[in-house]
Amino acid sequence: METVAYGGWARCARLSSGGLEALVTLEVGPRVIRFGQVGGPNELVEYPRHAGLSGGNEYRSYGGHRLWVAPEVPEVTYEPDNEPVLATEAEGWLTVEKPLGPTKIGRAISLRFDGEVLALSHRVTNHSTQSLFCAPWCLTVMATGGECVFPMPPSKPHIEALLPAAPLVLWHYTDMTDPRWTWGRRLVRLRQTDAPTPQKVGAWLSQGWAAYLNHGNVFLKTFDVGAPGRLPDFGCNFETFTRHDMLEVESLGALATLEPGESAVHSERWALVPASNLPRDEAGISDWLEALADRTRA
Repeated sequence: METVAYGGWARCARLSSGGLEALVTLEVGPRVIRFGQVGGPNELVEYPRHAGLSGGNEYRSYGGHRLWVAPEVPEVTYEPDNEPVLATEAEGWLTVEKPLGPTKIGRAISLRFDGEVLALSHRVTNHSTQSLFCAPWCLTVMATGGECVFPMPPSKPHIEALLPAAPLVLWHYTDMTDPRWTWGRRLVRLRQTDAPTPQKVGAWLSQGWAAYLNHGNVFLKTFDVGAPGRLPDFGCNFETFTRHDMLEVESLGALATLEPGESAVHSERWALVPASNLPRDEAGISDWLEALADRTRA
């Protein structure tokens, strides 16, 4: 790890491997504020209005990748992360941990490169004196102009699969006729545009991956799958949300009752590769992304 200035902050931790780099803010967070090819664009969104800011009681989005707590309860989920993090290194992992705030919920992200795959472990800890029912919620906020792609349940003939395959979860503002959506046989796509209204869906993805295509690259994350009956938001391990200035590729861990001192952990692995060989047809794209997911998990 090296310490560099970035985005208006004097101190960010930089991790790199091969042609990739990840930058983590040390003056606020925990936030992975940049992930991309060295010398290339940031695949994560940055908000210039928040660049370099710290301190205060106002919640700021900052951009990048963050750790929240599900289910979404404003006074818990939106607790500001405006103070310097505690950063430690051990066995190749960098861990950045948020100082405790009024909720007494600890949030920490550990990360390291495994070859050219970035491994992330997210930990939520109950430091209060009461039980806490929650799940880790990991939100990767992507730069504008791209497209989120995630898999449909594996297709099977009706006579072979009488029971439902997976939940698809809607919000009150979800509009499935919105032209930003493409609902395919094997893939669902959500395009990020400057449209003024937000869109969101959640799902249980048995394949445990989702992707974002932008800048001529494919960003792909794999994540713990979990069981629908133990996941937030009617059984979601994945959610995607977009508005005019970003798109989120989110994964969610299992719900659990954490007694004082107990933690919940949720893992992801990120890959970033050129999209030059990405097929054009849906079946080809699906097979290509599945193969990338298999390599990312390895």
